[in-house]
Amino acid sequence: MRVLLQQVFIADTHSPYNGQVKDILIVDGIIAQIANAISPASIDTTVIAANDAIVSSGWVDIFSHFCDPGFEYRETLATGAAAAAAGGFTRVFTLPNTQPGITSKTQVEYIVEKTKPLPITIQPLGAVTKLIEGKELSEMYDMRLSGAVAFSDGLQAIQSSGLLLKALQYIKAFDGVIIQLPHDKSIGSFGLVNEGIVSTQLGLPGIPAIAEELMIKRDIDLLEYTGSKLHITGITTANSVALIAAAKAKGLQLTCSVTPYHLLYCDEDLVDYDTNLKTNPPLRSRADMMALRQAVVDGQIDCIASHHLPQNWDSKTCEFEYAKHGMIGLQTAYAVINALLPSLLNEQLADLFSQNARNIFGLTKANIVEGAAAELTIFSRTGETMLTKASNKSKSANSPLLNTALKGAVIGIIHKSQLHLNR
Repeated sequence: MRVLLQQVFIADTHSPYNGQVKDILIVDGIIAQIANAISPASIDTTVIAANDAIVSSGWVDIFSHFCDPGFEYRETLATGAAAAAAGGFTRVFTLPNTQPGITSKTQVEYIVEKTKPLPITIQPLGAVTKLIEGKELSEMYDMRLSGAVAFSDGLQAIQSSGLLLKALQYIKAFDGVIIQLPHDKSIGSFGLVNEGIVSTQLGLPGIPAIAEELMIKRDIDLLEYTGSKLHITGITTANSVALIAAAKAKGLQLTCSVTPYHLLYCDEDLVDYDTNLKTNPPLRSRADMMALRQAVVDGQIDCIASHHLPQNWDSKTCEFEYAKHGMIGLQTAYAVINALLPSLLNEQLADLFSQNARNIFGLTKANIVEGAAAELTIFSRTGETMLTKASNKSKSANSPLLNTALKGAVIGIIHKSQLHLNR
C-alpha cells in the first residue's frame, strides 16, 4: 500500500510538524516521509489531494454498543466497524452489555479475535461486575490480560458505593480505568425525560439533574479515598461540569466526556415526541446544553464520546413511553462538533477525538512522525456530512439527523495498513 497525502494540515501537538502543511507518504502502513513536496514516484500510489484536508492521529470512541453477541439484529461488529470507519474512528471501545455480557476473559477474547480482520481496532470494555448485575466484582485482571481496555458496566451505572470502592481499589494493581455513566436509579426511577418545565408541558415523568450530580459527587468522594482512576461519560449538566472541574483542581485522576447529542439538543427539542431523542442520560435544559458547549471550548471536557446505541425499528417506532433509549452517532459525531463549535482549533479537535483518550487509557500514541505506524484520520472542516439511508453503515437507523446537512466531513482513515475513503 502506498498513499500520498498532499498538502495536508497536520493537527498533532506531539508531532514536530504540528500546525504545518506538508505532504505525507505512507508505505505499507508506515509513515515513510514527511516533506514540503513529495513525488508519487509510482503508479501504484494513491494520491489524496483536498484543498482543506487535515490529518490527525486516528480518532478513538470510548463508548459504543456493537451489540454482538446476542443483539446482532441491531448491530454487528462488522457493521459497527464500518460505521466507525466512515465516521473517522480507528479505535472504538465496545460496551459489555451484550448477551452474554463481556464479563470474563472468554468474552473479551471473542471480541478481540473476531474483530482482527475489521478495518478498525475494536477494544472491549470489561464489565466491572459479574453478569453486569452490580452485586459482585468480575475477574477484571484476567480480562485485562486478555485485552479489555478499561472497565465499565456500560449502560448500567454501578449503584453500590461499596462495590465501586472495591473496584477502584482493585484496578490500581494494574493502573486500570473505570468508566461510569452517572445515574442514580433510585431518583426519578420512572422518569422518561429531564425533569423541568418541558416535562410538565409534555406530561412526561422527569429525571431530575440531581440523579446525575449526586452520583458524580459520590464517585468523586470514592475516587479521592482510593486514589484510583475514573472516567465519567455522558455528563449533561452545568453542575456536573463544575463538580468535575473542582475535583481535577484537587489533583484527582478524574476525566470526563460528553456526547455530541447533548451538545446539539435540549429538552425543548422533544415537543414532537421524537423517540430518537429519548436518551439516557436525558437531554437537559437549554442552559445546561449551552454550558456543556462552553465547557468543551474551555477545555474542561476531555473527550467526545458518541454513545452509539443502535435500536431496531420496533424499539423506536412506538409510544415515547415504551421506546428504548439511544441513537446511533458514529458517522455524525465529528460533523456535529465541527458545526456547533467552529471556534475550536484543529489541534483541539484532534485532542478531543484522539489524543486525550489515548493518554487517559494508555493507548498507542499514533503520532505523525516519520517511521511511525500510520493510524490516521483525514478530515475537512468545510465539507459536508449528510447521513442518509444509503450512506448509513450501521445496521440500525435510529438517528434524528437522517437527511440533515452538517458542516464538516471525514475524508477517510488509514489503519492496519489499509486506506478507507468515504466516497
